[in-house]
Amino acid sequence: MDQKIKRIAIGSDHYGYKMKNEIKDYLISLGYLVDDFGVNDENPVMYPEIAINVCKEIQKGKYDRAILVCGTGAGMSIVANKIKGVRAVCIHDAYTAERARASNDAQVATLGSLVIGINSAKKNIDIWLANEFQGGRSKPKIDMIKALDGSES
Repeated sequence: MDQKIKRIAIGSDHYGYKMKNEIKDYLISLGYLVDDFGVNDENPVMYPEIAINVCKEIQKGKYDRAILVCGTGAGMSIVANKIKGVRAVCIHDAYTAERARASNDAQVATLGSLVIGINSAKKNIDIWLANEFQGGRSKPKIDMIKALDGSES
């Protein structure tokens, strides 16, 4: 477990419900504190509501990291990236999981439950959580992104 990251927000739509619960249980078993923003069953929901609620908490600084799950991971990522100061990346492979943090300073990882299996999802989450923003040549790019949405540098 990354010693800096203690508390993680997690949420999903109805397609991601089962995967969200498995990831939540996995993270808890590793010692993370996980706050679940729903959903709590497989009844259809409007996934933007879940993403907005989770990402508003990232925006406030309550959480350093969050995980959102929907069918493809794409919809949750699109919504998350609309929230000022939030950077989200859909992580369906190990390299993207690493670079999402190291180069893109993404606080939010999204997953597609219809695209990736649970074992791969856990592996990618482990990689994403183990990495930190490296700055360097990526810092000016992240600063440009922050300026674009008006968030602080």
